[in-house]
Amino acid sequence: MPLVTTTEMFKKAYEGGYAIGAFNVNNMEIIQGITEAAAKLNAPLILQVSAGARKYANHTYLTKLVEAAVIETGLPIALHLDHGADFETCKSCIDGGFTSVMIDGSHLTYEENVALTKKVVEYAHAHSVTVEGELGRLAGVEDDVQVSEEDSSYTNPDEVYDFVTKTGVDSLAIAIGTSHGAFKFKPGQDPKIRLDILEEIEKQLPGFPIVLHGASSVVPEFVDEINKFGGKMDNAIGIPESELRKAAQKAVCKINIDSDLRLAMTAAIRKYMAENPSHFDPRQYLSPARDAIMEMVAHKIEFVLGCANKA
Repeated sequence: MPLVTTTEMFKKAYEGGYAIGAFNVNNMEIIQGITEAAAKLNAPLILQVSAGARKYANHTYLTKLVEAAVIETGLPIALHLDHGADFETCKSCIDGGFTSVMIDGSHLTYEENVALTKKVVEYAHAHSVTVEGELGRLAGVEDDVQVSEEDSSYTNPDEVYDFVTKTGVDSLAIAIGTSHGAFKFKPGQDPKIRLDILEEIEKQLPGFPIVLHGASSVVPEFVDEINKFGGKMDNAIGIPESELRKAAQKAVCKINIDSDLRLAMTAAIRKYMAENPSHFDPRQYLSPARDAIMEMVAHKIEFVLGCANKA
């Protein structure tokens, strides 16, 4: 089976009341952990690559690793560009074998965002590639995306129909309370998704696939594990998984997960190295890291996304 676009998987997800996991990948072990979990649960997948991942691991290495995962698992997998900053980056990924791209014009004026997104859509659709646009701005930090709390903004439901109609995007990332990075909320805050905004957007765009970025839950156990073995992470609280499940049962068809993977992997490596200080073989400490990612992804598929046995 070749790489697929998101079109069919989003259609099934919307109708079935579940979401597809879009997991950020940076190396072989991360890809293996994600895809092995998905294969065991027969779940469709989106593997997404950020600008930072392309700089770190190289476009060609990552695409070939994802292609290998398709061969090994036989799953429907889409290869997606996360937070494409400009037309040139999106074009490079489209030309380089990606089946889906995101153009993030959320930092621009509304008119500029429409124009840039439409340009990417026209090129992508000519090459049978799907496009995700974004309206609203999430606070937080992820690779090259940095938005302060003051500059963040919820998506305006009154703009979504006009934006989708003018640009022709295939899915839309919205801002309804999630945020990028591990340090999402502090103790005492009440992290919640604005389901009322999501429901209003669904009324404006019935049947249209919605995307949530910054949707890692920041599992406290992993933060504690990192701190236990020499880390210095403050307490961090993410969006409750129950809130994400509610969103997945509505119009949200794609949920992005990155920070939870990083925390799981780092916690496993720190634990192994602390318990085995004389070991230096990367295979020894990357194996439990891969297992931790597999366990994390299996949990997300079954209890957050609801896409087990949907491949």
